[in-house]
Amino acid sequence: MERLTFTNTRSESIKLADERPYIVTKVEGTAAVNVDIQTQKSPFQDGTTYIDSTLEPRSIYIELMVLADSEKEMAINRQRLARIFNPKLGEGVLMYELGETRREIKAVSELAPVFPHAGDFIDTMQPAMLQLYCSNPLWYDDFETSNEIVSWIGGMTFPWVLPSRFAMKGLNKINIVNKGHVETPVKIEIKGPATNPKIINHSTGGYIKINKGLMSGDVLTITTEFGNKRVEINEQNVFNWTDLNSTFWQLQVGDNVIEYISDDPVEPAIVKISYRNRYVGV
Repeated sequence: MERLTFTNTRSESIKLADERPYIVTKVEGTAAVNVDIQTQKSPFQDGTTYIDSTLEPRSIYIELMVLADSEKEMAINRQRLARIFNPKLGEGVLMYELGETRREIKAVSELAPVFPHAGDFIDTMQPAMLQLYCSNPLWYDDFETSNEIVSWIGGMTFPWVLPSRFAMKGLNKINIVNKGHVETPVKIEIKGPATNPKIINHSTGGYIKINKGLMSGDVLTITTEFGNKRVEINEQNVFNWTDLNSTFWQLQVGDNVIEYISDDPVEPAIVKISYRNRYVGV
């Protein structure tokens, strides 16, 4: 059963499915999305040279039948639909469900809900139309996937002699599988202590290194999302400590071998890498 749930910026939600009072009769735009194929052409060249493909914003068109038992109930149902899909509220989240598939996308109404004339059935049965605009056309998992790297496990210090710590070396290299359709940004959290921590994606060849030490209890957060790249320690901006040769890599589709290293190999840092798979359609 195909079901849609929209949640606006006021955390108000509405379900559109095959049950009262909002029955979905048609949905378009959840799969197909326009593509901008970028090319270049040289003088006297036959055809063009392909450069890249980018996805255009997505529009989702939904037709509904609003049901009610009275004129008063119909007015309430119409007003609720108009209130939740108010374009002035900005981007909400549209959840799409079909069988075990659950995907999310950010969306805003391109126009207030439209209520065409329903003839003699206006009191109990009212057609409605919605059109949503998705500036980012990609669908996301409705959950976040996380993986951890533990550099050292345990640890003991003997105060009666020269300080010495005994610990077991942890797993500093893992494989993360991006099961989505496109590459996806990550959020990296490193809990100190750590000296000049460095995260390498061996599958892409890129790394992110922060030239600063973390004390025990400090949390370094790195975000690699396009347009939202951030480097913070305890929520304070430390972007200027980023190594100049760093690249804010993303997880490529398929396998990604990720390694954590620091200048002090026995520091018991914990690294958490979080991401959400992305899809071109549902």
